[in-house]
Amino acid sequence: MHIVDRRLNPGGKSLANRQRFLRRIKDVAQRAVRESAREKDIKDLGKDGRVSVPADGVREPRFARQPGTGRQDYILPGNKTYVEGDLIERPPGQGGGGGGAGEGGDGGENSEDAFRFVLTRDEFLELFLEDLELPDLAKRRLSVVETEGLRRAGYTVSGSPANLALSRTLRNSMSRRIALKRPKPEEIAELEARIAEAGEGASADLRERLEALRERAKRIPYVDPIDLRFRRFEPYPRPIAQAVMFCLMDVSGSMTEHMKDLAKRFYILLHIFLTRRYRHVEIVFIRHTDRATEVDEETFFGSRETGGTLVSSALVEMKRIVAERYDPNDWNIYAAQASDGDNVSSDGPTATELLRSHILPACQHFAYLEVGDENGPRAGFVEHRTTLWRTYEAIAKAGGPVAMRKVNHRRDIYPVFRELFGRKDARAEAEA
Repeated sequence: MHIVDRRLNPGGKSLANRQRFLRRIKDVAQRAVRESAREKDIKDLGKDGRVSVPADGVREPRFARQPGTGRQDYILPGNKTYVEGDLIERPPGQGGGGGGAGEGGDGGENSEDAFRFVLTRDEFLELFLEDLELPDLAKRRLSVVETEGLRRAGYTVSGSPANLALSRTLRNSMSRRIALKRPKPEEIAELEARIAEAGEGASADLRERLEALRERAKRIPYVDPIDLRFRRFEPYPRPIAQAVMFCLMDVSGSMTEHMKDLAKRFYILLHIFLTRRYRHVEIVFIRHTDRATEVDEETFFGSRETGGTLVSSALVEMKRIVAERYDPNDWNIYAAQASDGDNVSSDGPTATELLRSHILPACQHFAYLEVGDENGPRAGFVEHRTTLWRTYEAIAKAGGPVAMRKVNHRRDIYPVFRELFGRKDARAEAEA
């Protein structure tokens, strides 16, 4: 029997079949989503879309008789030649079982090698962002609370039947029956047996005692409404972890349009990840040339301002904002910087001092992404280590919370992003 519910989703809600289907092909769909994300335009990231998965990965389970164990009857549509009992000759050119998907074998338009389906935005993002997290999200600001749900708060004498606490109700019933000395069923049964043995000679005292026990058992019920107890729930405030992400982007003249596109794709991924996964994460956008300014989201991604390069200006601006608005004792502070690695040589010691003394002590995690030319270093040539890369490399080797990656093509943005913001166990496996 092979039954599949292919009705359209009512009211935009997923049917149980669709949810089970996505759970079953989760690994395959995740790979398809990540592959499609590599080539999507910036404006299309986070939207719903069509993905393809191998047909072998979406085979649905079905029940079938074991061949060779008995007679099987088939009803074939369109038959005008054969009647019951006729033997059907094997088609020429086929040494084995019946035809089907194996016929032809040319891999043309009629071959089934992929299954295409449309994911909603929520489904796409759920698969896209799984196994990602902000590293070391540990601090709490207890003054900011939010009701997250319900928790057990003892028992009450009224409530929904679904919340009936059976064990507590029976305990109350037993306590009441013991206190009121309700006759036990065994006691009544024993007295009845004695009277039955005596027959007509049973004394009147025994009969009166039996009648009194029965009457008392009726007056004292096994379970009384006063015994009922229901589980009680109440809303409770849960401390919310607060975090702020500083996005530092180099927009100097040395950043080509390709490099800026890579940086913007990285930050859009970061923005989608933060706004989707965390409710209380603020994002601070800082653009810098030889001067740094805090800007809004639209200016960060759309402005065409350019100029010289002075990395320390962005770090100074971040230091100022942290001191004014984000106490490190209350906030989880993160930073993600994207640059081509060029910096004034004389600015290296200043940037290093700012990082070691002010930025990194306050940060949970600092991610540095270095964007390069699309073609990358030529084969046989030693890869050039930029000024900024050498600065961060020395700090990382000294034990600073700095993660560094390089990227040259937009297809590599998502894998690098996962390396920077993957869960600890996933990052450990990738680095092993």
